[in-house]
Amino acid sequence: MSTIEYNSDELEAPEWLNGQFFTDVLTHHHNSSNVKVIDFKISPATAKGDHYASIMFRAEIEYSLLDKKLSKPIIIKTMPETEGFKKEFLGEAKFFQTEIAMYTEVLPKLEAILRKAGDDTTLCAKCLYHTLEPRQVMVFEDLVPQGYSVVRKRLANLKEIKAAISKLAKWHAVSFKLLKDEPTVFDKLKYDLTEVPNYLEQDFMKSSLPNLIKSIGKNDKLKEYLKYIEPLKDTLMNRWVQIIREYRENRQDGAYYVLCHGDFHLKNMMFNQSECMLLDFQISYVGSITNDLLYAMYLFAGPEERRDRYDELFYFYFTNFISTLKTIGYHSEMPNLVEFRKQLFERRHHEILLMAIFLPGFNCMRKGQDPGELMTDPVKCAQLFDDEDFHEELEHLLPRMLHLGYFEDLN
Repeated sequence: MSTIEYNSDELEAPEWLNGQFFTDVLTHHHNSSNVKVIDFKISPATAKGDHYASIMFRAEIEYSLLDKKLSKPIIIKTMPETEGFKKEFLGEAKFFQTEIAMYTEVLPKLEAILRKAGDDTTLCAKCLYHTLEPRQVMVFEDLVPQGYSVVRKRLANLKEIKAAISKLAKWHAVSFKLLKDEPTVFDKLKYDLTEVPNYLEQDFMKSSLPNLIKSIGKNDKLKEYLKYIEPLKDTLMNRWVQIIREYRENRQDGAYYVLCHGDFHLKNMMFNQSECMLLDFQISYVGSITNDLLYAMYLFAGPEERRDRYDELFYFYFTNFISTLKTIGYHSEMPNLVEFRKQLFERRHHEILLMAIFLPGFNCMRKGQDPGELMTDPVKCAQLFDDEDFHEELEHLLPRMLHLGYFEDLN
């Protein structure tokens, strides 16, 4: 097994991933005490750079149930156990509490509403087992044998992008209606990315904007935008936090609020041709309808889509959102495209931060670089902002933001 292909903390399974654990999982899954594990094989579940906030293993279990021989391919997701920055950084986060609530309560509720309306959309893989004690663990069905795969070493194509965005639109529409009908329905989901302990204090978060300013100052094609970016050094992060926490702390009249996925990027979904299955609901939260979509445009869609299909994809999303609201019987005042576009503009700090801080890191992760290295190595973090592909994008993105008025009255 090549250590280059996999995350180092997923090369060796922990001792507790044993026959007794798999017996417990299958006993729970089948609701039967007659399960007997015959054999199992464990391997890393993901490639290097696919994810960061957990460790994941794939297992193929051979077992018997009432003398019938069966096999079950599963994915095991748990927290890091190797001492170091990753374990310390993630140790106090509420990832598993949020994701368990999503899989056991929220996602089934969303799917049930769609099915009642005649839409058989499946949002995610089945969760077979979960526990928080003695350790945080979730077990899912393995989608690979069903023909699904993660997009690696390339960008998503337009068909894949639209498949994911249309599923997001359905998710948002059902949650939008639920929030209108039951305002407290998602109260458990309050641990967004900004709530991860010490996340905002990490060096990579604090140094990114200064690194960007330094980098574009060396590019003659971009220097003219320094006067717009430099004044954001002391305000952009706070304004972004306010946007992410808006529903809980400063709810706006007339704003369109939905259940946000929270981390809607390319590695958090799997595709089977044009069918998409969503993954990783560890930081789902209630927020503006704009949040996931902007995140998707920068961390899921590619440079071509940001350059040539930006407005087309926003319109595609919104028409699917409205169509789903009608399908599920939403009878209140229908959201409209003009107001939606207005709310996108009002939360432009979110888009600026995605461009300035998140985009360069995700570009490098897409190319296979370890996110852990980017988070802990100041030199490698600074180098992200000198990337030629990133600067080529800035030559389009910054003029676009200027022409749309993004840099006016930012403070």
